[in-house]
Amino acid sequence: MTLISSHLASFMARTQKNKATAHHLGLLKARLAKLRRELITPKGGGGGGPGEGFDVAKTGDARIGFVGFPSVGKSTLLSNLAGVYSEVAAYEFTTLTTVPGVIRYKGAKIQLLDLPGIIEGAKDGKGRGRQVIAVARTCNLILIVLDVLKPLGHKKIIENELEGFGIRLNSKPPNIGFKKKDKGGINLTATCPQSELDAETVKSILAEYKIHNADVTLRSDATADDLIDVVEGNRVYIPCIYVLNKIDQISIEELDIIYKVPHCVPISAHHRWNFDDLLEKIWDYLKLVRIYTKPKGQLPDYTSPVVLPYSRTTVEDFCMKIHKNLIKEFKYALVWGLSVKHNPQKVGKDHTLEDEDVIQIVKK
Repeated sequence: MTLISSHLASFMARTQKNKATAHHLGLLKARLAKLRRELITPKGGGGGGPGEGFDVAKTGDARIGFVGFPSVGKSTLLSNLAGVYSEVAAYEFTTLTTVPGVIRYKGAKIQLLDLPGIIEGAKDGKGRGRQVIAVARTCNLILIVLDVLKPLGHKKIIENELEGFGIRLNSKPPNIGFKKKDKGGINLTATCPQSELDAETVKSILAEYKIHNADVTLRSDATADDLIDVVEGNRVYIPCIYVLNKIDQISIEELDIIYKVPHCVPISAHHRWNFDDLLEKIWDYLKLVRIYTKPKGQLPDYTSPVVLPYSRTTVEDFCMKIHKNLIKEFKYALVWGLSVKHNPQKVGKDHTLEDEDVIQIVKK
């Protein structure tokens, strides 16, 4: 199976691009995506138990996965960030199970996971790859740790690996409407000019998934890959920061160049250089929202905020985070902060909170 997918992949790489081959390529891409999906979710029961040390309980407010080739200094970075001692040795393939560390930053508890050697071939089930991926897909942020002396080849390989598992880095879901129906054939509408997809290509890709009746709306200039992502529907979109380690081994001029690369933070894990910059960037990318609680007649508690993900920040979400019964007794809330015009302001459960708001819940 892995053989087939690598053959298909190499065949696609060799095929020249033109209109005639475009929908042929689209077909191959769909086939490849289907094969890879079987890797993410293996078919059938049986088989051994789950890998040891690989079902990490999700604790804290956010989870960050560290990905990198063996010996780029992931474990050093982790143990220096968290004070967690993950077994560090000076040869390749040392970390085989995940050691979660938790750091507190700006009041949020952030779980750090070392995702052991995602190397070429992990997505074909080699080297503990599959469990690592399952964990990687649940992270809120992925840090790709690269050696500053040999970064680019590694970066490509790791990105390809993660892409192969349906993880999309630093990108938004493609703006494509897709709806299956019972009859009526394939109905394609494009709201802007398309450079790659035409009716025939779309048909052939969907036919590969045995879908013959559907409405497809392309709201941006989409590629065959975008369409496949939408049809597969199991893609996760995760922000990612490239951490360039070992900057103690390069010149200042080189460092200036690195600073201009987007999503990049240069550090030295060994000397603990530039950690504050890294933490600040992590905070930016996680987009967490801190809400402080205020018991009646007392000062707000600024030491332990309730931390919510930016996609779910209504008063109701806040109540659910504390206890699911709280919403039943909820009458209204008083809020101080950026999300309201008056301080305090009386709000209902649908009000959206902003970072560092103070809230007091009034019960029935």
